[in-house]
Amino acid sequence: MKAIQISEPSVMKVIDMAEPQMGDDEVLLKMKYVGFCGSDLNTYRGGNPMVKMPVVPGHEVGAEIVKVGKNVPEGLKPGMTVTVNPYTNCGKCASCRNGRVNACEHNETLGVQRWGAMCEYLALPWEKVIPAGLLTPRTCALIEPMSVGFHAVSRAQVTDIDVVVVIGCGMVGMGAVVRSAQRGATVVAADIDDEKLALAKEMGASYTINTMKEDVHARLREITSGFGPDVIIEAVGSVPTYQMAVNEVAFTGRVVCIGYAKSEVSFQTKYFVQKELDIRGSRNAQPSDFRAVIHYLERGTCPVDRLISNVVKPEQAEQAMQQWAEAPGKVFRILVEF
Repeated sequence: MKAIQISEPSVMKVIDMAEPQMGDDEVLLKMKYVGFCGSDLNTYRGGNPMVKMPVVPGHEVGAEIVKVGKNVPEGLKPGMTVTVNPYTNCGKCASCRNGRVNACEHNETLGVQRWGAMCEYLALPWEKVIPAGLLTPRTCALIEPMSVGFHAVSRAQVTDIDVVVVIGCGMVGMGAVVRSAQRGATVVAADIDDEKLALAKEMGASYTINTMKEDVHARLREITSGFGPDVIIEAVGSVPTYQMAVNEVAFTGRVVCIGYAKSEVSFQTKYFVQKELDIRGSRNAQPSDFRAVIHYLERGTCPVDRLISNVVKPEQAEQAMQQWAEAPGKVFRILVEF
């Protein structure tokens, strides 16, 4: 079968692989659309410390069930449109013991620590296959990144009396915008790209801030009547945005970190204490987050076409990745169609 492989930084090619053998507890999937995410871009650039190369990338999946093993429950049938929970969990570490399997100490994500979904067929344990109702496979490829944003909102314990700032309006950040708005919060979207900010407003943000053009501190003080935001969700992973989150959040506020900063970050730690902050990490997503995103997308209010920047064939994937690397701020999602 055809697959896409990143063999070393800046080298991506189409390879031929043997089709997977399905076990009794597994489901065989035909990939329809697989999305490139930020971790795949970092892998291609050589900046992903968690990846094991060579690797077949991809974990944002829209697929169809081809075949099921004899021990698979009746709810999963050939012909169904599904997405995939791409994370593993060991069942034995502290995270798993506490029921937070998304943060398993020994997690191996498809396309990062193990070969991923950028191929024609994939066999997975049935527990990792998520029925997607009436959604199209193309739309299904957006579920996983949005679920990461949904999970961050759960970690922040957002309510309807909160002002929530989402820093970074990529796919994950958009998920955080949507979920915060669904919970009734006043949402402020912050980014450096006006087009992304305009879309964030359509998807539920009440206010937008272009952090390259505006005085962020002054705008947030204005919006919050001088208090500062109750919640800041960091969905970029950079030194300035991490520092912005700690500096701008209100006293007794919550900061939730999704993005990995690629270098060390220096903080005025007095703010941690003086403000009595809750600083929380947010990793991956729970099954309930996947279900919540599917429920949202089934409503038909999400501007799916505007979230998909490009759809390419496997042979065009490297060119698309090169273009993304040259202008990362202009891309939401690139989908590979198999």
